[in-house]
Amino acid sequence: QVQVVESGGGLVQPGGSLRLSCAASGFTFSTFRSYVMSWYRQAPGKERELVAAIADFGGFTNYADSVKGRFTISKDNGKNTVYLQMNSLKPEDTAVYYCKARTTWAGDAWGQGTQVTVSS
Repeated sequence: QVQVVESGGGLVQPGGSLRLSCAASGFTFSTFRSYVMSWYRQAPGKERELVAAIADFGGFTNYADSVKGRFTISKDNGKNTVYLQMNSLKPEDTAVYYCKARTTWAGDAWGQGTQVTVSS
């Protein structure tokens, strides 16, 4: 029942910003525990990598070293949505970005991905 849908990708120039959104269904952020929402990305010819994650406890977040200081993961319990604010984008950030929900009761649910292209 758990599903996630990403949106917000697009084409942006180096140094620009984008905010990705991941709308979750099948569970409610405000009333459920034991979940982790994550953003991954996969560039052509590269492995899929974890970009950022946030747990139900809220204070537990982590980031890939390559995005620390530039990206911020957050969630809005009222909208059941997790966000990835991406600032100071670089060409190497170009990838398909995937949202993943992990729950103890339903395992992992992956979104279809949203393309982020950083180019002049």
